[in-house]
Amino acid sequence: MMQAAATDDKYVWERYDSRQRLVRYIAVLATAVAVVISWTLLDINYSYVATAPREMNDLFSRMYPPNLAYTGEIVAPLIETIHISILGTALAVVLSLPVAWMGANNTTPNKATYSLGKFIITVSRSVNVIIWALIFVIVFGPGALSGVLAVGVRSIGFMSKLLAESIEEIDHGQVEAVVATGASSLKTVIYGVIPQVKPAFVGITTYRWDINVRASTIIGFVGAGGIGMELTTSINYFRWANVLTILLTILGVVIFSEVFSAYMRRKVS
Repeated sequence: MMQAAATDDKYVWERYDSRQRLVRYIAVLATAVAVVISWTLLDINYSYVATAPREMNDLFSRMYPPNLAYTGEIVAPLIETIHISILGTALAVVLSLPVAWMGANNTTPNKATYSLGKFIITVSRSVNVIIWALIFVIVFGPGALSGVLAVGVRSIGFMSKLLAESIEEIDHGQVEAVVATGASSLKTVIYGVIPQVKPAFVGITTYRWDINVRASTIIGFVGAGGIGMELTTSINYFRWANVLTILLTILGVVIFSEVFSAYMRRKVS
């Protein structure tokens, strides 16, 4: 808050008073102390840091040039990765719709369903996709199915949270107009709510698919299918030229998904 301080019969405007400045200084000091303590507790081995440039140069010399002949062998795992991202996103879309409906305070039937929706959102978002992949690999075994389930379940919280917020921001006048025509609850949702959240829904779905493409490339490290399994195999056998080929391929797929995602979001904005 701006305040005027009298100095030699003149007023000097200050943004913060003395108490506010003291609180800000204490907050900055506490943050600095926390950073120093965290850095100290990391117990970093600086000898490794000193040799990092040499090791990086050695690694790149082993990786370059990429093994282009290996490209044909990773086409199938790459396609599987894309399928995992698409099916995982589709699964998340189906499951996130009822969760978002429960998690929005203007559409949820009661407090119990609202709490349940928020709980599902929190659980899904708090567990990393790698952990979900490990769980499903244990339950269903290694392969693409575990990857699809891991990507889908991890995406529910993200999509439901953003979609619920979009539902809460709709124009209630349009909903009341549909209700006034005698429409049922289902028709009210179809004609009063869905048209208003459709642009946000398309944007959220496309953006999440873009994220899931990247997630699908790493869940193979724990056996959940896709090109990540080829990558971890090449690393374990020190086939560094193959590793660079895989990384370049992943980079190309991620760039394509980013461009496509941005294009779709512009279309619905």
